[in-house]
Amino acid sequence: MLQRIREWLVLLLMGFLPFHAFLVTVGTEMFQGPGHSPMMGLVMWKEVILGVVFIIVTIEIRKTFHLQAGAFRMDILDGLILGMLVLGFLVPILHSPFSLLHFIYGFKYTLFPLCLFLLLRRVDWSDRFLFLVSYSLLFVGSLIAAYGVLTFFLSQSFFTWLGYSDLHSLYVPGEPLAAFQQIGGTNIRRIQSTFSGPNQLGVWLLIPLSIVVTILMQSDKRRGYLLTLILLLAALVLTFSRAAWIGAVVVLGGAIWLNRKKISRKFFKYVLTGLFVLVVMGSILFPDVVLRAASSRDHFHRSLEAIQIIAAHPLGLGLGTAGPATNRTADPCVFLEEGADFAWAKAHPNLCVFTGDQQVQPDIPCICPLLPENWYLQIGIELGVLGLVFYSTLLILLLQRLIPHPPAFAQLFPIVHSSIFLSFLGISIVALFLHSFESSAVAYTMWMLLGVYIPSKNTERE
Repeated sequence: MLQRIREWLVLLLMGFLPFHAFLVTVGTEMFQGPGHSPMMGLVMWKEVILGVVFIIVTIEIRKTFHLQAGAFRMDILDGLILGMLVLGFLVPILHSPFSLLHFIYGFKYTLFPLCLFLLLRRVDWSDRFLFLVSYSLLFVGSLIAAYGVLTFFLSQSFFTWLGYSDLHSLYVPGEPLAAFQQIGGTNIRRIQSTFSGPNQLGVWLLIPLSIVVTILMQSDKRRGYLLTLILLLAALVLTFSRAAWIGAVVVLGGAIWLNRKKISRKFFKYVLTGLFVLVVMGSILFPDVVLRAASSRDHFHRSLEAIQIIAAHPLGLGLGTAGPATNRTADPCVFLEEGADFAWAKAHPNLCVFTGDQQVQPDIPCICPLLPENWYLQIGIELGVLGLVFYSTLLILLLQRLIPHPPAFAQLFPIVHSSIFLSFLGISIVALFLHSFESSAVAYTMWMLLGVYIPSKNTERE
């Protein structure tokens, strides 16, 4: 009974996490009216469900521990996560003053998903759950993609009616979300569907994309799935997230590699040639969309800044000192080109506005978020060089566990298993360019799936 409740709660969580930002925005508008900060009761629904799941898992593990000697055996994956947890509590001691708020947000983004994996891999999962999980995610992915494509054509008034802010391309803590972003210097909209941003949407779409690509490669039942693939790719394109595009190429390339015995070399060459032509033609015809010199330059400078911080503080600065956690604790900052008109920002005095290197609003100094635009460098800043080594090693070992030596029971569900490998590989590559695990829908879903498919030794199926 406990296992059944746990599995349905996890399915519920995976299914509704992609709708979190949308539901909170619309729900806050319904219950409190426009312009209010997100309702805490709505924001915390996923933590409540996770809390119940944790309690159930703890009870199940205790029963197993009493019934079976050595049931809580650990392996190197557990050791690496525990090592990161130790660093997470130890590094702040080396710095003063200690900020509890920074620590809480940092733990939520960086370490909590790893704790999910640590616990969920120690309980059993039924065949029914393993079958339902991928098709549930594929169904949800189709809905998210369809709504996302639709939002590309909807007016701003529709979004403000739902409860979104009248701004675009900005995140202001404690205020309603912007409904979309625009590519810098253009009026081209970047869709985000039900997510809080286009990058978050693009990264999450790699999960259902991996599932549908695997089905098309490994199953004879392809009817309908081609349409789903086109829908997901259309939504990915309209996010205009170049990092997510790279992740999608990795997913498609990985799927071809996994099924290389079924695919001719000629087809592989055609795919590579087609991708190369698309990139070259896109760069020539739409440089503001594909190349985005200013954005690329910012990515490079922020990564370089992060490397310099790690070199100066090899032991780390502590959880919450870099990455999405600092969006919650720092001032909302807007960076404009030198000489740009910032008159529109005067209606929002809480915004910190910079033109070039000069702060023009407000009069008091601002503390801006530290965003390395690289998940690995973020961890290096928070947990030091040792934490970065632990995390990188963990990812490599996880990929090795998934392929080419998958768990024995994965042979019963090859489509699900291959899709987890592809999505985790794609998201890990995207992490070189973005904070790819910042979205709870991405982080919780991915690490829960890994916990299911990479069980500990005492729960591994024969």
